[in-house]
Amino acid sequence: MASLHRVVVLAAEGVVPFELGIPSRIFGACAYAAGTPLYEVVVCTPTGGPVRTDAGFSIAVDHGPEALATADTVIVPPSHGLGALYENGVLDEELAAALARIRPGTRIVSICTGAFVVAAAGLLDDRPATTHWNEATNFKRLFPQVRVDEEVLFVDDGDVLSSAGAAAGVDLCLHLVRRDHGSAIANRVARICVVPPWRDGGQAQYIERPVPEPSTATTAATRAWALERLERPLTLGELATHARMSVRTFTRRFRDEAGVTPGQWLTAQRVELAKQLLETSDLPIDHIADRAGFGSANSLRQHLRTAIGVSPAAYRRTFHTAEVR
Repeated sequence: MASLHRVVVLAAEGVVPFELGIPSRIFGACAYAAGTPLYEVVVCTPTGGPVRTDAGFSIAVDHGPEALATADTVIVPPSHGLGALYENGVLDEELAAALARIRPGTRIVSICTGAFVVAAAGLLDDRPATTHWNEATNFKRLFPQVRVDEEVLFVDDGDVLSSAGAAAGVDLCLHLVRRDHGSAIANRVARICVVPPWRDGGQAQYIERPVPEPSTATTAATRAWALERLERPLTLGELATHARMSVRTFTRRFRDEAGVTPGQWLTAQRVELAKQLLETSDLPIDHIADRAGFGSANSLRQHLRTAIGVSPAAYRRTFHTAEVR
């Protein structure tokens, strides 16, 4: 039996309990989705002793920094007890020593302002990353060598990944499950945890926007309508007509609500449908391209390579047998 993928979560002083619990909840649910455990999740602290949370209570954990040397994936949730780090971008000695135990090649993941810790350790130099939109300006000041995108929910740069604030950690952990084991298991984990398997757009939809009045028209019904018709060539005019808006109004409201343009959103949904069909069916590639609305196998190949860097055939070889039966 293959050994479990070991996820080690580093809880520093002032850790935020919500984000601290995300990895255990998401990766732990994989056991229910797959029938057998796929991950082992442990929590450690930089010293091995208890740490205060930012919620008025302390936590005692079973592992010290030595656990980081055993990790396949290290996750750093946000901590509000590292004040100096947010002022000068420098790790304290205990935290730096703990991070130095991580083996080369280990997958590194930050949630929210955990990106400050990862960046201060030099692990984000010359790489793309994100963090909570409200902390992005300070992050850029402290770490100008990091290519920050504060508008996305998460960034996947291969062996180093980062997410935006709070619930975006759920999005990123589900993405990791999807990347490791395919959409079928990730979607089941999402259902078990009663969260969407993926969310449209990015942080742009959460940045200082007034809450619309209940009577305000939205594009949600049109998005649901389009999801049932992905095999068809849907034009912007057709979408706007369904929403009973002008093209200009529809485009603006769609971007405000979804964080992306209608065209970008449609492409993302078609890619996701194609991935699911590749995982769960034996349909030929050209049939999948038709059902997902790409029109041709060549178009599907181009879009899948752009989205996830692999061909349809390679994706199927990796994930078709990973589906739970």
